[in-house]
Amino acid sequence: MRGACVFYAGMLLILAGAVSLLHPLQFLRIRDRRTATLVLAVGCAVAVCGLLLPASSTTATSRSELDQFLSTYQFHELHTLRVNAPRERVYAAIKSVTAGEISGFSTLTWIRRFGRPLPPGILNAPEHQPILEVATSTSFLLLAEEPGREVVVGTAVATPPGWRASKRPTPEDFKAARNTPGFALAALNFTVEDDGPNASRVTTETRVYATDPAVQRRFGAYWHIIYPGSGFLRRMWLLAIRRRAELPMS
Repeated sequence: MRGACVFYAGMLLILAGAVSLLHPLQFLRIRDRRTATLVLAVGCAVAVCGLLLPASSTTATSRSELDQFLSTYQFHELHTLRVNAPRERVYAAIKSVTAGEISGFSTLTWIRRFGRPLPPGILNAPEHQPILEVATSTSFLLLAEEPGREVVVGTAVATPPGWRASKRPTPEDFKAARNTPGFALAALNFTVEDDGPNASRVTTETRVYATDPAVQRRFGAYWHIIYPGSGFLRRMWLLAIRRRAELPMS
């Protein structure tokens, strides 16, 4: 998170400098193009520093199924939302919500894949198929599930050069990869807790663990770039779950 903040501070300076080359932004005290060029150069340096800033490792203190797979991680995001529906309905909505119900999902995943046509998967999800079903039938593993409370999925977002799985990995393979250099492992969960009469709180958490410093640096640069879009999608995903869970009973 620290690196992302530094990176986007640099990007704002780059934007201010670039605009001021065309029309100096007097309210930012950029009065001429020489100052604009300096702001642009400083912005570039700050953004590069943000990309290169090492991420520290964190060890979770919560108790969840997610902890069984990635209790230690360097990259992380957490989002939560209150839903006016009982826990069972919210959990059913988690399992059944589709990509078509998540605002911006198709647009942002199209950008992530650079517009390339891909087979069905998380970056090219059919609009009317449950998104978790799409994920776990393609590149993600169902790591754990406590029905009615938590579901955990995971994938390797980076693998060692030349590595190729001889079979579809299992949750135990996922755990074993934590001790193998060259991997960046991502795990995502959804949890539901009671939050008052006929209400629940749904939470989604994403963790990424890079197994060696080189992978951590490479993935860190990627993470800083995608973080805003990723956070937006997670929030839209929760809103889609809430809409579905709060639909009137037929």
